[in-house]
Formats: sequence, structure tokens, C-alpha cells
Amino acid sequence: MQTVLASLIPVFLLIALGYLLRRMLLPRDDHWLGLEQLVYYVLFPALLIETLARANLASVPIAGIGGATLLAVLAMAALCLALQPLLARTLALDGPGFSSVFQGAVRWQTFVALSVAGNMFGEHGLALASVAMVAMIPVLNVMSVSVLAHYAAPRRMPWTWTLLAVVRNPLIWACLVGFAINVSHLPVPAPIYDFIGSLGRCSLAIGLLVVGAGLHLEELLRPRPATLLTVVLKLVLMPAIAVALGTAFGLSGSDLAVVACCASVPSASNGYVLARQMGGDAPLLAQILTWQTALAVITMPVFIALAA
Repeated sequence: MQTVLASLIPVFLLIALGYLLRRMLLPRDDHWLGLEQLVYYVLFPALLIETLARANLASVPIAGIGGATLLAVLAMAALCLALQPLLARTLALDGPGFSSVFQGAVRWQTFVALSVAGNMFGEHGLALASVAMVAMIPVLNVMSVSVLAHYAAPRRMPWTWTLLAVVRNPLIWACLVGFAINVSHLPVPAPIYDFIGSLGRCSLAIGLLVVGAGLHLEELLRPRPATLLTVVLKLVLMPAIAVALGTAFGLSGSDLAVVACCASVPSASNGYVLARQMGGDAPLLAQILTWQTALAVITMPVFIALAA
């Protein structure tokens, strides 16, 4: 538990620093939007390319990691869809509100997951978490856009819109490029690796600052019932499902701990942007993200320590 906490503390300190910087030094939205775009389209893809290109994939249980994380996401998505009629009756949750609950329960914050996995297990942890990303990100994008289009969008979105959202995702392309370099043994000059590595090393710290800047701590004062339900689904039930599936796939030690890490992180902050673009309940999702980030400090160490 002490090792897990030692790995988590720097991550959440960076998130807290991002919150303070937003309130005290960089209050303008365009500053943080620029940083978020830089991380999403340049720095983070560089980290994924370098990590996967240099990873010893023979030591990574690709089927176990990918299978456990992907099936956990699919199981949570199925549960949310099954609960939708009940939530509409008992919580008076409308379509846009349900789309925010869905995103809050199934998506995951990649910056936090990669930071914790890297802090705990180094390059091997980054490679494991990257494999989980390859398994989950395309499916998560398709499901999130589809649920928003069905329950929240003011007009029906064509299926090509969903396809474009997946095809244009820079993280998917970065994973594919990294895997291709690794498998093909393509000779990459050392200066190019150094350049990509320098970009990648910037990504996690800046990404965590951006996560902190997006928090609204005033949302902690009056949580909606849907928020508390989503917190339980994402921070308790999702990691429990993922760890159970990982165990069934024969994972243990650091492999199972990274599965727990990826499953127990808060939901993705870019889901908020997607909710605003497609008619979702963005204020509800902002409250969900804030609560999850605050409580993940408590829940993540428990699940990672149990798995490890």
C-alpha cells in the first residue's frame, strides 16, 4: 500500500497544482484549451509511439490485458444501458443526463492511468497501460458518440460521424504507429527517438495539470444522486469487474495491478467537451468528473494494492 500511495501522490499533486494555477495564475480558458490540444495531438501521441516502439511485447500479456480491460468496459456499458429505464423513472434522468452518466461510468482518464502505471512499474507499466488503451479507446469512442447521438443529440447523427470520430483520434494512430515500428523492427535513427522521447516526457505532467484545471470544487457541495451513482459505478464496480476478469485471464502481480489502475481512474475529461458538442448534460458530467477525481485518491490505492 505504501508503494502504491508513493506512486499516486505525485499524480494527484500535479492535478491539485493544475487547479491552483487555473485559479491564481492562468485563469483564461484559451490558455488551457491550447495546452489540452498540444497534449492531445502532439505530446501524448509521442509518448505512446516511443513506449510501444521500444516495448518488449514478448513480456506483455496482450490478450490478458486487452481482454480484461475491454470486457470490463463492455460489461459496464451493458449495465448502464440496462439501468437507463430505471434511472429515468427513479431519478427523473433525461436523455442528456443519462449520456453523462454513461460517459462517466465507462470512459477512463488516460493521463492518470499512464502516470500511475509509469510511476509504479516504469517502462513495463507504460507498455501494459498502452496495450489497454489500444483495446479500449476505439470501442469507448464508438460507444460514447453513439449513446450521445441516441439519447442527447438534438438531431440524429449519421453513422459516418461516429466513424470519423474514431478515425481522427490521434491516440489510436499513435498506438498503431508504435506497434508497427515494434513489430516491423523498422530502424529509427537515435536522434528521432530522442526527439520523440523529449516530447513524450512532457506529456504526462502537462496532461495532469490540464485535468486539475478542469475541476470545479464547488460541485462537491451539492452532488446529484446521478453523480453519486456514477462514482460508485466507475470507482468501485468497474475496477472490481476488471480485476475479476484479469484474474480469470491468469494475470497477477504488476500485470493485474495495471489492469486495476486503468479501470479505477476517474472518467476522461474530454468527455465534457464531447457532451457540450453533442447536447449532453455537460454540468452533470463536470460534477461527476470532480467527484471521481477527488475520491479516486482513496479508491485507487485500495484496488491497485489488492491486485498487486
